[in-house]
Amino acid sequence: MEKIKAEGDYLFEASWEVCNKVGGINTVLISKAALMRYYYKNYFLIGPFFKNAFDTEMIQSTPPKEVSDTFEELKKSGILCYYGKWQVKGEPNVILLDFMALLPRKNEIKGLLWEKFRIDSLHASWDFEEPLLWAWAVGMLLEILSRKLHSDKIVAQFHEWLAGFGLLYLKLNAAKVKTVFTTHATMLGRSIAGEGRDLYNLLGKFDPETEARNVGILDKFTAERACAREASVFTTVSAITGIEAEHILGRKPDVLVLNGLDIEKFPTIEETSIKHVTNLEMIKEFITYYFFPHYTFELEHTLIFFIIGRYEFKNKGIDVTIRALGELNRRLQAENSNKTVCVFFWIPNKTYGLKKELLENKNIYKQIKQYVDFRSKDILKTIVEGVISQDEYVKEKIFTNEFLLDMKKEMLAFRRFGNPLIVTHYINNEDADSIKWTLLECGLDNKPNDRVKVILYPTYLDGNDGLLNLSYYDAMSGCHLGLFPSYYEPWGYTPLEAAAMGVSSVTSDLTGFGSFIKSKVNSVRPGIFIIERFQKKDEEVIADLEKVMYEYILLDHVERVENKLNAKTVSSFADWKHLVKNYIIAHNLALQR
Repeated sequence: MEKIKAEGDYLFEASWEVCNKVGGINTVLISKAALMRYYYKNYFLIGPFFKNAFDTEMIQSTPPKEVSDTFEELKKSGILCYYGKWQVKGEPNVILLDFMALLPRKNEIKGLLWEKFRIDSLHASWDFEEPLLWAWAVGMLLEILSRKLHSDKIVAQFHEWLAGFGLLYLKLNAAKVKTVFTTHATMLGRSIAGEGRDLYNLLGKFDPETEARNVGILDKFTAERACAREASVFTTVSAITGIEAEHILGRKPDVLVLNGLDIEKFPTIEETSIKHVTNLEMIKEFITYYFFPHYTFELEHTLIFFIIGRYEFKNKGIDVTIRALGELNRRLQAENSNKTVCVFFWIPNKTYGLKKELLENKNIYKQIKQYVDFRSKDILKTIVEGVISQDEYVKEKIFTNEFLLDMKKEMLAFRRFGNPLIVTHYINNEDADSIKWTLLECGLDNKPNDRVKVILYPTYLDGNDGLLNLSYYDAMSGCHLGLFPSYYEPWGYTPLEAAAMGVSSVTSDLTGFGSFIKSKVNSVRPGIFIIERFQKKDEEVIADLEKVMYEYILLDHVERVENKLNAKTVSSFADWKHLVKNYIIAHNLALQR
């Protein structure tokens, strides 16, 4: 661990994702919590109170006197505070705020924010107002605490605009608290990129406030801009987000707080090898009952690719991924390749249950498997005796007329006509779904002669989904290559997580993580392949991505293992043990200002 001294006596870190899993910030907080406790004797996380999360993620405990006195004072305003330990590594102190008592003051607070900071929330909806009320309560909490703690070395860090109103409250009340504001992605940048516009070529060529009004996020944009402007120290999670923030929010970041992982929590390379074999078998079993009722192909010559993340068609690079897969399919068909690539799109969506056909396939497959398993001892005994006695009729003794008749009945029930499904679940307006529509447009409809097979699997991988029943990391570990060629990705945890699991992946130079590790990868067997997207046309990106995938398919087993090893090595560069110092630098800088 790199040596650096934290100068603060107290650190309070506020985020809407404390004990509230919404996105990647939750991973940031959890994975660095133990190290923050190492650096700060008095470290507190502050989040919103939601009963379900409170019951499952936190154990209540008695707060220090100054904190409990503050709770009592806040109670007079109707704000209820809950204190305890978050049940993650390091068990950090957590304060959760029930803020709903502030609801009658909503318009008063919005008026004050307009008057003092020009935050235009006149037409804001509840997705803006809810975090506003919570963060305002956070500000009240910290202002009272700053008077009771008798220290001039108090730092508060606020993640995203959702928490930033607490920072603005402290500013309004001249509290003795130094503030750090972190934007993980600008609201306007994400919106522009998500519309398919060339964000990076547009930077500096538009008026941010006018653009924010046009795309309907003026409230969040003006809040984010005010927080960046008023913070003692402003930080972003990557260099590319820093460039974006400077143009859009009007302030260059003082420090880059790059995201990391607690690599010690991930399996060793030996353990990842075992996980890969085990979980690959489960994935192959799924593929068997998904495709084989329609037609078969050689599983030993099949590679598993995947893309996973939020349904952001352009920003996550889903669009170019599908088009590159279409090109790959045509190339493999033209070469009459014996390779098959099965690609999972683990992109959560609103679902209405598993497709009936798929459930039937799975049940019949299980019946066949159970029947063979029931006969397995007799089959094994017959084979061993036949080999030893050199019995030329051993095959007939295994596949008896009774056995073959039973199997024939099962196989008749298992047989399906037409192409296999593309989507595993019932979803709204399936034929108009962007992913499915683009797959079909690119000729990826799971025909028998397709060398690239596709599975749109629109549900969260929680280990209990009724099909694969694999957790997020286990599903990852059973695959060969992850596809994450994002256009807009301020950091990008998925290729880092894949690498930590010993899985190779593709990312882009427009991701914070991709640009960070670009100089650190092995040029021959990189483990993590980085394609260029900055100032590149989609056609060039598609061609480059198809080339990477094709060359990966040509690797032999030893070369794929070498890539896995190198991916695992690269993940160590993003260990919090190295990167957490950036947070300490930001906090220390705030205290100096």
